Amino acid sequence: MLTTLVASSKGGCGKSTLVTQLASHWAQAGQHTAIVDGDRQHSSFHWAELRPDNVPGVLALEGGRRGLQRVPPDTQQLLIDTPAGSTERDLEPYLESANVLLVPVLPSSFDLDATLHFLDELRSINRIHRGKLPVALVANRLKPWTHASQDAVARLAEQSPFPIAAQLRDSQAYVLLAGLGKGIFDYQSEQVRSHQQDWKALLRWIKRQH
Repeated sequence: MLTTLVASSKGGCGKSTLVTQLASHWAQAGQHTAIVDGDRQHSSFHWAELRPDNVPGVLALEGGRRGLQRVPPDTQQLLIDTPAGSTERDLEPYLESANVLLVPVLPSSFDLDATLHFLDELRSINRIHRGKLPVALVANRLKPWTHASQDAVARLAEQSPFPIAAQLRDSQAYVLLAGLGKGIFDYQSEQVRSHQQDWKALLRWIKRQH
C-alpha cells in the first residue's frame, strides 16, 4: 500500500483538491483507493461519499489512528487529508505510515511565507530529517502567464529545501467536479486531458519515491 500524506500550514491552499484528484486517478486505474480525512471540514470525506455509481468508488474514513486502523488490508492507495495549519502534533498519527508527504502552496506572498516557515518545521521531524519520508511541494492554482505565478515558482525553487513536484493551473473544473464527487481523471474530453497533463510530473515523482 502506498500512503500519501497531504499537509499545509494554511487553509484554502488545495489540500482536498490534491487528495480527491489523486484518488480519482488511482480509482480509475483500477486500484483499491481510500481516503482518511482528518480535516475538520471533511471535504475529502464528503467528496468520496458523493461519488456516483458510474465511476469507481473511493472509500472514505474519518481521520486519526482509528481511521487508519479501519483501512481495509487490500487497499493499494491511501490518501490522508490533514487539518489546515497542521503542526507536528497534528501529523504525528500519520507520519510513521506515510510513504510520501505533499505540501500544496498558492502563489501569494502570504502563502509562500507561511509555507517556507512550515517547511522549516517539517525538516525537524525525525523521519523527514533522516530522509525516510520524501517531501515535495505542489504549486497550486497557478496562472502561468502572470508574473505573480512565475515569481512564486521561482522563489519556491530557490528557497525551499524540498523539490517542486508539480505546477497545477488554476481551473474552475476542480470546483465544479468536487460538488459531483468526481475528478478530472473521471473524464476523457480533450479539454480535461489538457489539465490531466499537469498531474503527470507529480504522479511520476510519487512513483519514483515508492
